[in-house]
Amino acid sequence: MTKPFLRRAFNRVLHLIARHSPGAMTLRPFLHRLRGVKIGKNVFIGDDVYLENEFPELVEILDNTTLAIRCVIIAHTQGGGRVTIGPDVLVGTGALVVCPAGKILNIGAGAVVSTGSLVTSSVAPRTLIAAPRSPAVGRITVLWNEPGSFERFIAGIRPLRPAKTEPDAEGPSSETPAGASQPPDP
Repeated sequence: MTKPFLRRAFNRVLHLIARHSPGAMTLRPFLHRLRGVKIGKNVFIGDDVYLENEFPELVEILDNTTLAIRCVIIAHTQGGGRVTIGPDVLVGTGALVVCPAGKILNIGAGAVVSTGSLVTSSVAPRTLIAAPRSPAVGRITVLWNEPGSFERFIAGIRPLRPAKTEPDAEGPSSETPAGASQPPDP
């Protein structure tokens, strides 16, 4: 699938303008349609949304869909795929939708892809996709914006879990008899 240089350059210019222009329900959808993206009615495209740059015609967004700020839709990875979104879908802020080469990725009617999620396969209609919550790893004892240095902030971070220690290179510890099992870490 190759395109003439001028068409590819024109698509990139339109894409850049669409990502940073106003008009989430007017100008942005219009510019993406000019690029070749199939877009239905009442589609909201937030600021800095990245819609397939090289082959925009592989993306279809159906009616009443919202693409929130900075989400990314990619239909072309090492070969063309196809992405169809909607109708009535919400793709949250920073979500990443990537279609594997040669596949079709559908996000079903009424589905919600929450903030920060990664979607690499089809989503059933009216399904909520949520990214796993990042675990807490430390307690802050010095605020990051307190006067002083960044080094004080880093030094003030206290781990929530005790650090795992490496076993002695000389063999088992004298506190644990050979062959005895230790209790699992909490």
